[in-house]
Order: sequence, then C-alpha cells, then structure tokens
Amino acid sequence: MRLALGQMNATIGDFAGNAAKIEELWREAEAARADLLLVPEMALCGYPARDLLDRPAFQAETARILAELTRRAGKTALLVGTFLPNPSKTGKPLFNAAALLRNGRVVAVGRKCLLPAYDVFDEVRHFEPARNPTLVRLGGRKIGLTICEDLWNDKDFFRERRLYRGDPGESLLSRGADLVVNVSASPFSEGKPRLRRRMLSRLARDGGVPVVYVNLVGGNDELVFDGGSMVLDGRGRVRARAALFEEDFVVVDLDGSHVTPVAGSEPADLPDDAEDEPLESLRRALVLGIRDYARKCGFGTAVVGLSGGLDSALVGALAVDALGAGAVTGLALPSRYSSEGSVTDARALAAALGIRLEIVPIEPLFAAAKATLAPLFAGLPEDVTEENLQARIRGMLLMAYSNKLGPLLLTTGNKSELAVGYCTLYGDMCGGLAPISDLPKMRAYALSRHLNRRAGREIIPAATLEKAPSAELRPGQTDQDSLPPYELLDRLLEGLVERNRTPGAVAREAGTAEALVAGIARQIDRAEYKRQQAAPGLRVSMKAFGSGRRIPIAQVSKA
Repeated sequence: MRLALGQMNATIGDFAGNAAKIEELWREAEAARADLLLVPEMALCGYPARDLLDRPAFQAETARILAELTRRAGKTALLVGTFLPNPSKTGKPLFNAAALLRNGRVVAVGRKCLLPAYDVFDEVRHFEPARNPTLVRLGGRKIGLTICEDLWNDKDFFRERRLYRGDPGESLLSRGADLVVNVSASPFSEGKPRLRRRMLSRLARDGGVPVVYVNLVGGNDELVFDGGSMVLDGRGRVRARAALFEEDFVVVDLDGSHVTPVAGSEPADLPDDAEDEPLESLRRALVLGIRDYARKCGFGTAVVGLSGGLDSALVGALAVDALGAGAVTGLALPSRYSSEGSVTDARALAAALGIRLEIVPIEPLFAAAKATLAPLFAGLPEDVTEENLQARIRGMLLMAYSNKLGPLLLTTGNKSELAVGYCTLYGDMCGGLAPISDLPKMRAYALSRHLNRRAGREIIPAATLEKAPSAELRPGQTDQDSLPPYELLDRLLEGLVERNRTPGAVAREAGTAEALVAGIARQIDRAEYKRQQAAPGLRVSMKAFGSGRRIPIAQVSKA
C-alpha cells in the first residue's frame, strides 16, 4: 500500500484556498500512484475555528467544499479533516471528523473520541465525542482512524496522569488494526516534537504496526503548528518524516509492518524533531508565527519601536526573518532619560538588519503633557505616573504610524515583564501582535545570541546584550531596581506560572526566601488585568499567557 502525507498550512475560513491546497496535494499523490492521501485535522476550514463553528454560513461552506471534494474523488483515496453535524437530538451539535473519500463517495468517517478541554483547547464547547474509533478496510489493510488527541492517552506512556478513561489507539489494536493513522492539529511548544515522536513510537512498538501521523503547519493567532508529520514502522522507528515549520509532501510504501520511504521522503539528515537545536526550533516557530499572523490578517509590513534594548532588537530581527528587511521599519523614540547608547544601539541594529530607522524624540510631547497636567498635579511629587506618561506617548506615536501607513505594530514585551506587570498598559503594550510574550527574559537573551551565531556576525549589538536592562523612564533606572535578577525571576516564574507550584515549594527549589516568592506571586495576580488587554502573543511554552491560562481579574489571591 502506498500512502501520501500532505502537510499543509490551512487558513481559518479560507475554504477556496484550503481546498486548492488539498487539490494540489491530491494531484501529487495521484502522480505518485498513492492509494491514500492524508491531510491534517480540520484542513477544510482551518484550526482552531472556535465559535465560527456556530455560524450557519461557516457550516454550509464546509459542507459544500466537502461535497465538491467527494465528487472529485477517484482511485486515490483522501482522508481529510473536517467537522460534521451530529444527527442526534442530544449532545453537542458537531463532530470533529475525518472523512475518507474514494470513487465519488464518502466510504468511511472517523470521529474524534478524545476532546481536549485544557490549556488552549476547548473542543467540548462544540463537539460531541465519538464512542469508538473507526476501523476501515482499504487496500487490503485494516486501518484505524484517529484524530490528534485520540493517541494522547496511552496508559504505558502517560503513567502519572491520564485525562481520559479510554484509549482509542489500544481499542483499535485490540480490534485487529494493522495500521493506525492520525490526522492532527497539534501546536508547537518547546520540547513537544520530541515528546510527540516518543509517544507515537511507543504505540507503534507496542502494537507492532505502522503509525502514520500528519500534522498541520503554520500560524493561527497565538498558536504555531510545527508540522513534523512522520511515518513509523512496526518497531517504532521513524522511517519517513516531513519538514518542520513548512509545508511538505511525503510518500511511503507499506508492506506489513515495514515502511519504505519513496525517494525524497527519507528522514532528513537533521536531528530528529530539531530538539538537538532547540533555539533554532524556537526561532523558526516565532518567525512562522509572525509571518502567518501578518499574512492571514492582511498585513505586508511591520513597525517596531526600537529602544536600543534587547527585547525590541530581538523582535526587530525576527520580523526581518519573517517579512524581509524592506517590509520592516524601526522607530526610535528617545526621551530626556534615554542614554546616548540607546539611540546608537538602535542605529547599529537597523544597519545590521538593513531596515529603515526613524528617530522621533518625544521630549516636546512629554513636556507639553506635563505642562497640561500641572494644574491637576499641583503639589504632588513625580512618580510612576510620569514614567508611564512617556511610555504612553511612545505607544500613541507608534499606533499613529501604524494607522497612517498600515504596518502591523509588533509589541516587544517578554514573558518575565508581562508576568509581574513590568509594562505599561496603553504604552509599551500597544500593538497587534506580541511575538516574544511567551519568552522569559533569559530565553530572549539566549535566542538573541543564537541569531548572532547563526548569522556569523553581530546582528544584535554586543552593547545591547551586555548592558543592564532598563526602561529608561527616570535617571539611572534599571529593571533590577524593582525586580529580582532575571536569572532568579525566570526560575520563580517557571515554578509559579508554568507548574502552578506554591510559593513555599518554589522558594525551596530556588534556594531563596519564601517572602520574596510570595511577593512575586502577588504581582503576577495583580497584573492579570493588564494581560487580558494585551496583544495576542505567540505560544511556545506549555503554559503561555493567553487563552490557555484563565485567571479571574477580581479575586482574593491565596498564592
């Protein structure tokens, strides 16, 4: 049996565009004399479609495209991810499904059994879970059809905590499946590609059957899908693999439990899943996320406020990788407190990236704003109000530039700052996308150094990497005036935010005072109102701020 894997980048709601990609992959599969082409979960409409699924027009268009593809189906079958109505009068209105099309008809339908309702996932909002996975005969094989989460509940692999009682993979093997296929929309996070490969390998090895996995690729809002589609033989070995972070097409021949990649589909001569190069994986994920967010939202250009600091330099460099130097503009917005080095470093960065830089001093506006407010603030000392005023003037100017000339404003805050509220609402938080909002400060440093090593030259200036981080909103200010050193802060945040540990436990692990950690925990909770008004950020960790972390604003914290 010959299988083709079509790793594609679907855009939510772009039915014509998604169908055209499927058609092109189908033609390639037919040319390769494949018996079956697989494309990812929800490939027809894009994933996650969220509450668009409730719209009758969205449902009707998905059904129309599926009917067109069914009529077109010939000898090469297509397994395509979509959604289908639930005919029952009880339960959720839809099924997350994979339709098997051949010879002008739907010959089988696989419905998703395990519906994730954690972190960024909320499939139980719309979908009814299937009771059992589908087993279908095709080309002399008994094929088990699964969809993404259906394979994420192996009792031997997930021993500490299983989220579901049933295991569709085990069920299919017990029913005699000699091939398990999985159409997926599994988003990237650091470490996940390796975890995914190990999990699939365990299933293939335990069952003694090949496992075929085809994953979505591309960015959709906060999520970045890394692709990494693969075919494993009955011994759990990866025998063919698609590229990471780009569309790809893979063809394999199956003979019993053996897998033979067709020329061009062999595993690339690269580290498995790029986990031996985690910083390069991270770079590619962020670049893809920026590129697709801009493209799918209709932006061709971007603007970044360049302060001379590390975070804005990193965002500028990633934006150039994503969109090209000619599509990115930097705005330097110095104030009376900006060091000479800040402008110098912004100039050096712009020259290294080959982007246009505009320098717009904010002193006249800052002075005018202070004078305007003077009668209201009479007798009161200057404090954080005046500091925030500078940040908000910068935000106003950056947004004005975006409004007038049309570029996407990329905001530059990192996860450490966003966690503790070390950012100004309606100021430096202004923007349409926050590319590094899931990168702790020390990870931002590491990625910046990686960019320089990768380029073989100094893109991000050495002075930017070496100087003490500062918002430069008052004389001699540094971040560490009010925050612990970032090396320590990031460790505390990892425990508090990503692992939900108590301050006491985090303090013991970090070897620091519990009172310090409890104070940081309170800052995290107090800053929730800011994060809920922040630009969407690209998720690259297992627990990002955004839709996957839902904390009330009005609460009494018991951290």
